[in-house]
Amino acid sequence: MNPEDPTGLTNDLESLLNPVITLARSAGDEILAVYDSDFAVQHKDDDSPLTAADLASHHAIVAGLRALSPDLPILSEESAPPEFATRARWRRYWLIDPLDGTKEFVRRSGEFTVNIALIEDQQPVLGVVYTPVQRLTYAGARGVGAFKLLDDQAREPIHVRPLANGAVTVVGSKSHGTEELNAYLKRLGEHQLRSMGSSLKFCLVAEGAADLYPRLGPTCEWDTAAAQAVVEAAGGRVTDLEMNPLRYNTKASLLNPHFFVFGDPRGQWDRYLTH
Repeated sequence: MNPEDPTGLTNDLESLLNPVITLARSAGDEILAVYDSDFAVQHKDDDSPLTAADLASHHAIVAGLRALSPDLPILSEESAPPEFATRARWRRYWLIDPLDGTKEFVRRSGEFTVNIALIEDQQPVLGVVYTPVQRLTYAGARGVGAFKLLDDQAREPIHVRPLANGAVTVVGSKSHGTEELNAYLKRLGEHQLRSMGSSLKFCLVAEGAADLYPRLGPTCEWDTAAAQAVVEAAGGRVTDLEMNPLRYNTKASLLNPHFFVFGDPRGQWDRYLTH
């Protein structure tokens, strides 16, 4: 056994995709059971909402991942993170957001997802994003490519699109608009803005339905990892505002820097920032 890879997963990302998709769907079923009920809403210390669906999904995913890969650590939004001194030793681990877009869940908009990512050497190498209401899966892995999957239909490969002449299609948050973003969009010039909840914004870029998602507001690492893996497997990029790839578990804080998600680097998206 390779001591650097006790689980034997490094070169086996494709074989992991179906089990992780199945797990995300099972978590989605747990979410929908709550969604269809008269659920209560609590609030965490940071005032973000929490429901029984977040916790039911968390428990389902953690149990499934422990069965799939018992030696790999799991970091979830709904569990207390270990100290960085411990996390810094992790070369490979699962990073999950059991219910991304809880505000949209509470609004019953349907725009919420289950996010499961595998991180290796600070990079997301596999990601599954599942939308329970639409029963639509976006998935991708390094060296495998990206695809979307409706129910049990055939995989449909997806890829980012090149920039075309005319207005840029930008996707933005329904719940987290900022003055900084508004100023950026004014400098960007002609564009069409689509508002979307959760990590589905990444997926629109990944499947070539949008050109750019500029996130000029706070997010955490579990919000972005799975969808970043999908975007990168689809040929796109996720970078900080200095155009460096977004990386994970590099510091004590689990907050991300502001970032761009895009398909075509010819856009030079950082030139519309104020410095």
